[in-house]
Amino acid sequence: MRIASLLASATEIVCALDLEDRLVAISHECDHPPHVLDRPRVSRPRFDPVGLDSAAIDRAVREAMAEHGSVYVMDTERLHRVAPDLLLTQGVCEVCAVPPSLAHQAAQALGGRARVLSLDAHTVDGILASIESVAAAAAVPERADRVVARLRARIAAVRQQVAGAPRPRVLAVEWLEPPFAPGHWGPEMVTLAGGLNLVGAVGARSQEVSWAALADLDPDVLLIMPCGYGLAAARTEADRHAERLRAVAPRAVRAGRAWVLDGSAYFNRSGPRVVDGVEILGRVLHPDRCPDVPLEGRAAVWAGQPGRGGDERLLS
Repeated sequence: MRIASLLASATEIVCALDLEDRLVAISHECDHPPHVLDRPRVSRPRFDPVGLDSAAIDRAVREAMAEHGSVYVMDTERLHRVAPDLLLTQGVCEVCAVPPSLAHQAAQALGGRARVLSLDAHTVDGILASIESVAAAAAVPERADRVVARLRARIAAVRQQVAGAPRPRVLAVEWLEPPFAPGHWGPEMVTLAGGLNLVGAVGARSQEVSWAALADLDPDVLLIMPCGYGLAAARTEADRHAERLRAVAPRAVRAGRAWVLDGSAYFNRSGPRVVDGVEILGRVLHPDRCPDVPLEGRAAVWAGQPGRGGDERLLS
């Protein structure tokens, strides 16, 4: 079976199942694991997001959706050349990755010989079920059994470590202009790691909110995890909105409990590294209970002032 992944998390799932030898194409956004990034890329966004802040990206996305009905373009000629049997896509968010409609159009362009599998996870269990679905489609279900068992054991270990500890009140922000609170599996990750999530519902869509609506929350912990942003970019985006973030989370900032996180790798994608994200949150929310989780390059204290980093001693 020849697999084309139109979704970054699907590429990670394929590799977690040791199916790299069947992976013949990847999407424009795939960036992990490094050893499969030489595969042909068969999608691209309609605009170049490099250098744009969250407000500019939001405008470009809305314009692309209004004009074209999609943020992405498929390279059907390249797809023809790699001739996949299976196209992996998603139906969770039409903005975040290639949607099923484009995948089905691509399959039709291939003469209908390629199957489309849409991974529509909205919870942590849904993500684990997606791993099982890919394994079943590739006729290796036993591999999913092993992978999922290991991931469940790691989640259980975090839950055991934080059990009985007071739950800090957590405000997570996954976009800053306009502000969005995470939905889907994001609030669940906070709960699994021993926090009390303040905005956003498990399994629901990410929620656009106003800064005014966040004004009186004053959480114990602030998590800044812009969708699709790595750690350095998340810090830059937090610095751009420093005044507003300080206003909604003054105690968290003063206490050194405001954090920027690598949302792209560990929080925004419906793939295996969500479990790394739960472990990271365990360390961030309960450092005394989860002291051994590495944070360097994954999470950093945000000092609340543009151009100022956090205490790097916390990242060892």
